[in-house]
Amino acid sequence: MSAEGDPALLETRKLTKVFGAVTACDAIDLRIARGEIHALLGENGAGKSTLVKMLFGSLEPTAGEVLWKGTPTRIASPAEARRLGIGMVFQHFSLFEALTAAQNIALALPDRTPIATIAERARTLSTGYGLPLDPQSLVADLSVGERQRIEIIRCLLQEPELIILDEPTSVLTPQEADRLFETLLRLRGEGKSILYISHRLDEVKRICDAATVLRHGKVVAHCDPRDETAGSLARMMVGTEVHAIRRSDAPLLTGGEALLEINQLSRPPATPFAIPLRNVDLQVRAGEIVGIAGVAGNGQSELFEALSGETLQPDAAAIRIGGRDAGQLTISERRLLGSAFVPEERLGHGAAPRLRLSENLLLSRHRTDRNAFLGRLGIVFSGAIQLASQRITKSMDVRKSAADPEAAALSGGNLQKFIIGRELDRQPSVLVVNQPTWGVDAGAAARIRQALIELARNGSAVLVISQDLDELFEIADAIAVMHDGRLSAPLPRSEATFEAIGLLMGGAEPGHAGRAGEAA
Repeated sequence: MSAEGDPALLETRKLTKVFGAVTACDAIDLRIARGEIHALLGENGAGKSTLVKMLFGSLEPTAGEVLWKGTPTRIASPAEARRLGIGMVFQHFSLFEALTAAQNIALALPDRTPIATIAERARTLSTGYGLPLDPQSLVADLSVGERQRIEIIRCLLQEPELIILDEPTSVLTPQEADRLFETLLRLRGEGKSILYISHRLDEVKRICDAATVLRHGKVVAHCDPRDETAGSLARMMVGTEVHAIRRSDAPLLTGGEALLEINQLSRPPATPFAIPLRNVDLQVRAGEIVGIAGVAGNGQSELFEALSGETLQPDAAAIRIGGRDAGQLTISERRLLGSAFVPEERLGHGAAPRLRLSENLLLSRHRTDRNAFLGRLGIVFSGAIQLASQRITKSMDVRKSAADPEAAALSGGNLQKFIIGRELDRQPSVLVVNQPTWGVDAGAAARIRQALIELARNGSAVLVISQDLDELFEIADAIAVMHDGRLSAPLPRSEATFEAIGLLMGGAEPGHAGRAGEAA
């Protein structure tokens, strides 16, 4: 790290961004030293995304200044940021699946270097940093962890001095995350700086030298995360104590009814880049939370679509809800059987962006709550819908800027709380939820996880698909792993280990993973 008194690699002074009546970033002071891994922490809607967009040239500040190596600098575009020496690896990758790794890398480089030269440079760099990558491999054939390596190598080939990483471990197995941490520590040792955005506070404590905490668009703390606990960091982010998850370790309802059954479910790939489902078997019983772990892109989305009724099955008995064959029932028909579904993509899939919260509520429950929300001839009982929306908002602590805003006006975490609350409000007998706390801050995640536990303990069957192993170990009674369209047998939480589940996520045979877990 730079010596005390040396100019920071990057510094912001009173950096501000205003959107209409909303101040997203309010006079933010940030200092990133050379050779430092600096964490940027905050709740959803705290201003992190707006801040890094200004640092990467995607947004123009309203006020304040950015200093690069001690010199006031205007970063007018991402191209200008890259020219200065700022690179960014986004949470959501921007890769063309039909192109090779080398071709995707070439698209981001400013010069017209021959593709063979780019491939060789990428191979050498990836080997040197412990991120093995075949430049000739087709992106569609790669795991999510391998795709992230392309993004990192593409960034490193631009020779940045500051690398911005947004939720870099959210799609990685524990083993891949460990490999990434080794790479980041090596980059730090070479004098490069890293701005690290993550909701995973344990990994922030593990690798970060400093942290800046935002709340409601303002800096509320600068600290050394190694001197803090995960609880104290969460308290800085939220402003109040984040309550620990309360769960009972009492035995499950022995012999409880299997409310959700999946029987030899197979499905061919819907597109050239989709994953086929291969003889998936699973039962989720009353009072039970079953978690499905796995690296993204191994069939989880295809499984959710099959369970929710977005795709129908030739064999009606392949999916059974509450003892009834449901494989050929529509989404609404499955809802009428007492089931509820929360998709991974909240905006556009879980909610219509330009419709108000009350209108989204009506869209999802016009069949199950027909008598409460609709009268004869399709008359809408707007008062009843508004009351239900307010009840959901209060129970899930959904924070919004208007009484009934459009879905797109909410931060990601608050919209997620509303969508999950919308389904929980029905007290469904079966709930299938995909990535319940994706990109959600610690306070919102705790509230969502506690609600899922309470639903199960009240007798519902809950199936949680999640890439967050910490989450599954915290709430699930048993954990299965999806890899390449196949689902392993669920392991009781008392028998599962992070290493065993991580190996299954990477494609190990169940017997080998189990032995590794026992050895651990």
